[in-house]
Amino acid sequence: MNKYRHYYSFNRILLLAIDITLIAFAFKISNLFRYGDLELTRQYSIFFVLFALVWWIVSGFSNYVFRIDAWLPVGKKYANLINAFVLHAIILATCIVIFNLEELSRLLLLYTYLLTAALIGANRFILQLINKYFTKSDMAYSRFVIVGTGPAAVSLYQTFSNDNPGTKFMGFFDDAPNKKNPYLNLVKGGTADVKEFCLQNGVDEIYYAQPLNNKEEIDDFAEFADNNFLYFRMVPDFSAIVQRDVNMYFYQNIPMISIRREPLELVANRVMKRAFDIAFSLFVILFIFPILLPILAIAIKIDSKGPIFFKQLRPGKKNRLFVCYKFRTMQVNNQTEVQATQHDPRVTRVGRFLRKSNLDEVPQFFNVLLGDMSVVGPRPNLVSQLDHYSKVINKYHMRHFVTPGITGYAQVSGFRGETKELKLMEKRVEYDVKYMENWSFMMDMKIIFLTVWNMIKGEKNAY
Repeated sequence: MNKYRHYYSFNRILLLAIDITLIAFAFKISNLFRYGDLELTRQYSIFFVLFALVWWIVSGFSNYVFRIDAWLPVGKKYANLINAFVLHAIILATCIVIFNLEELSRLLLLYTYLLTAALIGANRFILQLINKYFTKSDMAYSRFVIVGTGPAAVSLYQTFSNDNPGTKFMGFFDDAPNKKNPYLNLVKGGTADVKEFCLQNGVDEIYYAQPLNNKEEIDDFAEFADNNFLYFRMVPDFSAIVQRDVNMYFYQNIPMISIRREPLELVANRVMKRAFDIAFSLFVILFIFPILLPILAIAIKIDSKGPIFFKQLRPGKKNRLFVCYKFRTMQVNNQTEVQATQHDPRVTRVGRFLRKSNLDEVPQFFNVLLGDMSVVGPRPNLVSQLDHYSKVINKYHMRHFVTPGITGYAQVSGFRGETKELKLMEKRVEYDVKYMENWSFMMDMKIIFLTVWNMIKGEKNAY
């Protein structure tokens, strides 16, 4: 079974860095309490390095030490933390003997351990509150319906009602409601009513808690969810016979099957990605854009008549249109919805260089700052392409499930430029979907690095 991953490497690195900082602070304060001085002795400094190193090792063995999300009970989180400290103490005591650090003050060691445990415990509590805040915010708020009224449906409803304040239950749907269901008054209709209800009430998630023998109905709901930017989950009641080859995760004791992995569904991942977008776009706007603007503005003006910037409506997340900004690379024309081709007469000399080097995309960092785009994501296509390809490519709608990006996985994998053949756009969509299903912070970093590398060497398909 591929477990649904809640936290990725960046989360662990960030929290580990915070822990090491807190450990360093604990050492300083403990030394001040014991000896009245913030300066550590050489032996105590060595002990700090050893202490931090052992904590890093222990946290690597303890998979849940850095779990702050709501999917793990609070008691379990702190139990894992206590277990980690016990293991840490055992290993550290062994190291003290091996490295002959027995001359360290026992009182100093006590201060250090108590303060470290208090600081890291308080840090986890604060992070838990922050996570709870984002869970209650609009960023995490989601409406959901449950298809089915059996035991699995009731259990799911009760669990979400008690433990997930970021969701709002909209109703049950069942053609033959279970008479033993204590919430029959919440049944809104039959399965045929689900689609219309979801569209009219802005539902975000559909949970299918029916027997899994109706493949046609499941496929129909899955396709409807994909085409309308809803999350579709199957919640069968088969806890004792979980298959190893399904993509499953658990909410408390309720097993859930996801049609595909969706890392950016998690609030923590969306917050992390958005925070990086803001920081990165501000850096470019404040330090790089002011240098490029006068140079490129003069070059564009000298090369051809017209404005410096070009703006155009593009479909973004969930097909919402936004104004996309670029440096102008073409002669002023009335064919802006026609894709650029090789040796396109509309492209200026300066424009050809800008396209080849991707510098025409720099103004889009303002789109990132505004929240219309991300640094990395599926590239926003033309409105005309949306109308055409959504009818002929099965999973085309899925690429608009996430915020579009200045650069993307498809582009750094060689699929950019003109799409003369349908299969070329199909490959782009394939890579966009792969990006959505396999997103991680490190994947974004890799795509950014490859984009910069391609800018340096130039791209043959950029015209």
